Amino acid sequence: MSRAPQLRLHQSISGIPASAWDALFDSVYPFTRHDFLKALEDSGCVSAGSGWRPHHLTLETPEGMIAAAPLYLKDHSYGEFVFDWSWAEASHRAGIAYYPKLLCATPFTPSSGPRLGAGSESARQQLMHALTQLPQQLGASSLHLLFAQKNDQAVAEQADGLLRNDIQFHWHNRGYADFEAFTAQLRADKRKKIQRERRRILEAGLRFEVVSGDNIDESLWADIYALYSNTYEERGQAPYLNLRFFLDYGMRAGTPLRMILCRDDQRLVACAITIVGGKTLYGRHWGAAERYHSLHFETCYYQGIDYCIREGLQHYDAGAQGEHKLARGFEPQLTQSIHWLGEPRLSQAVASYLRRERQLVKTRLEELRQHSPYRIEG
Repeated sequence: MSRAPQLRLHQSISGIPASAWDALFDSVYPFTRHDFLKALEDSGCVSAGSGWRPHHLTLETPEGMIAAAPLYLKDHSYGEFVFDWSWAEASHRAGIAYYPKLLCATPFTPSSGPRLGAGSESARQQLMHALTQLPQQLGASSLHLLFAQKNDQAVAEQADGLLRNDIQFHWHNRGYADFEAFTAQLRADKRKKIQRERRRILEAGLRFEVVSGDNIDESLWADIYALYSNTYEERGQAPYLNLRFFLDYGMRAGTPLRMILCRDDQRLVACAITIVGGKTLYGRHWGAAERYHSLHFETCYYQGIDYCIREGLQHYDAGAQGEHKLARGFEPQLTQSIHWLGEPRLSQAVASYLRRERQLVKTRLEELRQHSPYRIEG
């Protein structure tokens, strides 16, 4: 008689064999890879001190691991990009503790991808069932599965999760030969806007290059980090990632990190931190030392699009939010997250709110799609 799979919680991903973990997840998606999650933990970006306590869940048989999920016990809602501050406040007003909560997600990464790694659909369902039981066992108020892809979303909704929709803006490569071929497909007003913004950058004498992280030395990484951290400090916030993370994950041979670097003469004035996964470029962070007109658009959008076209990448996920991306060739698409709240009154209130929000998001998505920046062929 075969034994039932055993559930295990791991307070560090270091205790899980990398090969077993990675075999359960989409190999081209970088943010659930063992090396990425381990680098976050090894550097201290993810730790009890940062309010991200690893509680990775695995489902194991005598033959090996059959399912796994990146899991964190959270003491706050920073670094998630699915905003539940109002839920926490309502819970507090009702005298109910909202934290800690349990989060199935990839830290600091508003990018849809695999959350439930599984060798079979049966294992995925068993893992999902186990996840929904964990908040009560761990003394957490709730469970949140963020930026789920469709197969994880389906099994989560079957487990009575509350669906939340949002909108992001992504760029898609339709076989463009170069950047000009891309802009030629835009409406005239959008095309002229982009040309005007790019011309300002040329007139300012700024130069760009894209460099793999393992071709960057420690001194340049320190300069990059100063730009990155300045973006957070200007908002009075500590940066999510530290220099140690970049000196580890960023400098490894074969790292997927691609740095978009902007220089004025020999001085680094701006950068965008991107990651390649399969045929997708993920834009994650940026920083600048000087304020030039259109610098953000060039560094974070146009250089990334240019890189995708040159390298044959099909998709550019430039991060969360930003309706201004629509005018620059990015198109709206839905993202999904699923939530379970243990307190019945809070759960009912949130369920009612999400029903209204989903309708508003649906209406807004339809409106945005009607204002496509692309020319409509007759």
